[in-house]
Amino acid sequence: MAQTNRRTSRRSIYLKLRQMVLTLELPPGAALSENELAASLGVSRTPVRESLILLAQDGLVQIFPKIGSFVSRVDPAQVADAQFLREAVELASLDALPSELDHSVITELRDNLARQQRPGLGLEEFFELDEAFHQGLMRLSGHGNVWTTVAAAKGHLDRARRLGLHENVSPAVFADQHREIFDAVVGGDLASARTAMRTHLRAVFSDIERIRAHSPELFATGSSSVPVRRNVVVWE
Repeated sequence: MAQTNRRTSRRSIYLKLRQMVLTLELPPGAALSENELAASLGVSRTPVRESLILLAQDGLVQIFPKIGSFVSRVDPAQVADAQFLREAVELASLDALPSELDHSVITELRDNLARQQRPGLGLEEFFELDEAFHQGLMRLSGHGNVWTTVAAAKGHLDRARRLGLHENVSPAVFADQHREIFDAVVGGDLASARTAMRTHLRAVFSDIERIRAHSPELFATGSSSVPVRRNVVVWE
């Protein structure tokens, strides 16, 4: 029982820290203190240390011996890989749509789109609706369970998308793109749905270039930079 509780604790801490990284609460490049994280989460250092190792395996944390642990900076190459995977899966999902769409899922998607247009919608609320919308489209094709695999592979992509949302005054442009995709799907216009989906998913690349122009410190460079411990730890 004790071993089970330990695994459960580690899992919950890992998921909490992962969410903090993905939502940018722990921003790219941030130094991570095991003591401070343990205190803020009300746990010992052990599950925090184990969770950081798991996050390092996910590519979301970097651990440098004798220097410290840091949130990985957003890697455009990993963003591109995740986007490639996501686009391939979602376009294949559109190709697999049946001639008769599930009316209950269509109703859920209509409600989702209406909530995306709600005035004063927070960015994290919109992000959750965005995720649910795309998963809903995959459910229409009978492949909703594949979303779990896609979600696990897109940590760097999700951070880039959130950075893009923070750059925009309103997420309305993305909501409009969702509506365009949905209308094409419901109207049986697969070619238009594919084109709109591809444009929508590739918008992250222009977001990265725009953000990197004024905040390059958020992104990994081609060379493997390592932080240096002086009086304080700095990136070079």
